[in-house]
Amino acid sequence: MSDENRKLCAGVVVAAHGVRGQVKVKSFLEDPGDLLSYGPLTNEQGDKSYELDITGSAKGSILCKINGVSDRNEAEAIKGLKLFIDREKLPDIEEEDEFYADDLVGLKVLDSDQKEIGAVSALFDFGAGDILEVVLSSTGKKELFPFTKEIFPKVDMAKREVVLDQPAVILSQDEDGNVH
Repeated sequence: MSDENRKLCAGVVVAAHGVRGQVKVKSFLEDPGDLLSYGPLTNEQGDKSYELDITGSAKGSILCKINGVSDRNEAEAIKGLKLFIDREKLPDIEEEDEFYADDLVGLKVLDSDQKEIGAVSALFDFGAGDILEVVLSSTGKKELFPFTKEIFPKVDMAKREVVLDQPAVILSQDEDGNVH
């Protein structure tokens, strides 16, 4: 899929709020209020559109009314709904060391000796910081790593790769140096 047709997850409905159909949305944008800046949001397939009206904030989430959701039952029914924006609507990244988190998925993962050890398959935020899920080339097993500058000192978007500096601490290696 080309960048022009890609969608990026901008937020997710995490809970119903009140009895009149409001929902709590966790925004993945630097400024949560920017959810309204890109026009209607869509589901991942892009075949359903959602217009939001921000009504407040609560515990790291924004409170919203979503078109077509008018009571608590409807709000609870969309819990977990991921809200997407078209990639083309986002501003271009101008700094070399900046990127959209979604762009990490699919990057090759190299060790500090530039040996490929896997690929990024997902990015998670469970509340204590970003976590990268890496599928190991040698076993196909998925491993989770904190996405910190110490563990991932280099992200090269031009080469589509990221360096995992401390795999030996987290992963075991056999006598041939293969990561497991």
